[in-house]
Amino acid sequence: MGSERSEPLRLAVAPDADEAVAEAVRRAGAVVVDLADARALAWTAWTDLASFPQPLPAGIEWVQLPSAGVERWVEAGIIDRARVWTSAAGVCAAPVAEHALALLLAGVRMLPECLRCREWARTEVLPRVGTLDGAAVGIVGGGSIARALIPLLTAVGAEARVVNRSGRAVPGAAQTRPIAAVGDFWEAVDHVVLAAPDTPDTRHLVGAAELDAMKPTAWLVNVARGTIVDTDALVRVLDSAGIAGAGLDVTDPEPLPAAHPLWGHPRVIVTPHVADAAMTLRGFRRRLAENVRRWRAGEELVGVVDPDRGY
Repeated sequence: MGSERSEPLRLAVAPDADEAVAEAVRRAGAVVVDLADARALAWTAWTDLASFPQPLPAGIEWVQLPSAGVERWVEAGIIDRARVWTSAAGVCAAPVAEHALALLLAGVRMLPECLRCREWARTEVLPRVGTLDGAAVGIVGGGSIARALIPLLTAVGAEARVVNRSGRAVPGAAQTRPIAAVGDFWEAVDHVVLAAPDTPDTRHLVGAAELDAMKPTAWLVNVARGTIVDTDALVRVLDSAGIAGAGLDVTDPEPLPAAHPLWGHPRVIVTPHVADAAMTLRGFRRRLAENVRRWRAGEELVGVVDPDRGY
């Protein structure tokens, strides 16, 4: 970004003056001030776009957003090119990866069916209990969640195969290919985990053709964004036993309506978008403090948003 700055960063914290956030940035070298006097803004409301100050004061050079995904901010026209915007991408990678593994293991090990049992149904369940040992797990998206998930998969004996935008190798993955050359990815892997951002290019990336290509023993796990999956196509393939099941922490629509067929489906595990809950606020404070330190040092900030890509 430039040369080292000796003066403290004048930073506004809004819409709520969270004292834990304020204390974290003070320790990193910032002074908490009113928005009109600030050079940077830390926005602490995950879902509140309506109260975001528009237009921002001309003196604001940098805005730290609280969420990893910024698609709503881009679609609302809030993110501009007049200043630097940073997201919280990556701060919750570890708990999200844990959640993805939990959903995948729960499905493969038939835990939902066992929970529904009210009798000792070992003979019926045992032949369908699987393992990740020796399995090829496809990961769509090569970012921080994938990088956190790969060691977990390796620990249980699974092999990770990654599809990302660039095709650039992801550490620990047995294979990385660009999405433009996805080829036989869907039929070649044993299970699929979705960990890609929500962009125009990824919406309904997983549709009828991709689901039909997956193995009938495969589980689809989505800890990314619900819009990546064509929900109607997913329901159809689940109803026909085209895949073994789906573990969903995100859905489209979200929240999932009470009467939606995914609720109570014997092949579906739904968790209400809680994969990142364990680290959300703590991770945001750490990211913000690190970026304050980097701003003062004249270093590139972490999580810089590209408005053209939408993340």
